Amino acid sequence: MTTTSSQTHAVPDSTVGAPGGRWGSLGPVGLVLAGGISVQFGGALAVSLMPRAGALGVVALRLLVAAVVLLVVCRPRLRGHSRTDWGTVIVFGVTMAAMNGLFYQSVARIPLGPAVTLEVLGPLALSVLSSRRAINFVWAGFALAGVFLLGAGGFDSLDPIGVAFALAAGAMWAAYIVFSARTGRRFPQADGLALAMAVGAVLFLPLGIVESGTKLINPVTIALGAAVAILSSVLPYTLELLALRRLPAATFAILMSLEPAVAATAGFLVLDQALSALQALAIALVIVASMGAVRTQVGRGRAKAVTG
Repeated sequence: MTTTSSQTHAVPDSTVGAPGGRWGSLGPVGLVLAGGISVQFGGALAVSLMPRAGALGVVALRLLVAAVVLLVVCRPRLRGHSRTDWGTVIVFGVTMAAMNGLFYQSVARIPLGPAVTLEVLGPLALSVLSSRRAINFVWAGFALAGVFLLGAGGFDSLDPIGVAFALAAGAMWAAYIVFSARTGRRFPQADGLALAMAVGAVLFLPLGIVESGTKLINPVTIALGAAVAILSSVLPYTLELLALRRLPAATFAILMSLEPAVAATAGFLVLDQALSALQALAIALVIVASMGAVRTQVGRGRAKAVTG
């Protein structure tokens, strides 16, 4: 996990291509926030789909539909890539498949809010390990306090297997951040993402078939799975890949601490899970951390503009 700020900023905006032209006006922070909102509402929809298709079946549908959509839209070029390029995109695909599989196994056992709260510890650890500025440790501390407060009084009653799956998904999430950035630097537009999604779909489809069988070809299940794929994979992964071309990994990882807050909101709106006063306070701490990360990033960008 050695992604550096200089590497992230080294890619010119012209490499972003058409997707960047449509979404670039949001700025890298806006891209991350939009992706976070999309993925958590997609996650809430996925929880409601699990009784129909099972956790592995939902992941298989999500990855397969997302891969088809991205391959059709991006039409990635297969020739002209080095062995290192292919190695990077394959590891990225394996990481995405593992992250999704582990997380959905977690939310099949514990509520969405606590699962995301535990999962986000991976990006938070990455933010501390990859940061070169002392202030990022402060924002990471705020975010970590909010994450633990969000789950205060509830983690001891959770299924330990579900907790283990969530923590493992967090480790894969940290790896996803690193390899998403590397893939974005090696492939134009969202080509690398499309190829990596195809890798993940090929790896996971047999597992989904073994668990769910013919349930996966039910029209309603396919329609809901497609919606989950768009909300949880196509939109957020594309937006995050574009953001990581212009945003340091440490700042991106701290922004990921917004995920428990968004998950709690999605759980309330979609799954009818009410927010307590303690959860609201936790969300406030996480937002403070994210705002601090944004201010740090903006200040750094202005300093570069002045000195450049």
